[in-house]
Amino acid sequence: MTAAEKREESKARYNAFLAACPSRQLLDRISDKWVMLILSALGSGPGCDGHPQPMRFSELSRVLAGVSQKMLTQTLRSLERDGLLTRTVTPTVPVTVTYELTALGLSLHQLLRGFKGWAEQHMEEVFAERTAYDARGSATAVSSGPTGGA
Repeated sequence: MTAAEKREESKARYNAFLAACPSRQLLDRISDKWVMLILSALGSGPGCDGHPQPMRFSELSRVLAGVSQKMLTQTLRSLERDGLLTRTVTPTVPVTVTYELTALGLSLHQLLRGFKGWAEQHMEEVFAERTAYDARGSATAVSSGPTGGA
């Protein structure tokens, strides 16, 4: 089989527009906010200085304000299962557990870092658009009544 034939077979096998495609499940997982934030944190390190380095559970929990222990645990397990991070247990007292991006996780981190930066950079514009939209919606609702028509 030629390389071109292999690419075509791969395209036919994985098409996220099809409901049963496994790539759709993967897209669902990596588009989760906690996945994005965990990968961003591990890719930026505890100081968020942009250098990937291993982090302990407690460090991740501090960086990711609002994440529950249960959600963080579940998300870390799913990322480990997908090969995006590794979990290393060091036999100390108490036991030290660290999480680190794999090469696959680092490649995804490069993409997600742009999403995080975009959201932070454009938040003011989004707030302005929401305000304008809500103002238009209020005016439309008042003029057209509760049924939406005359």
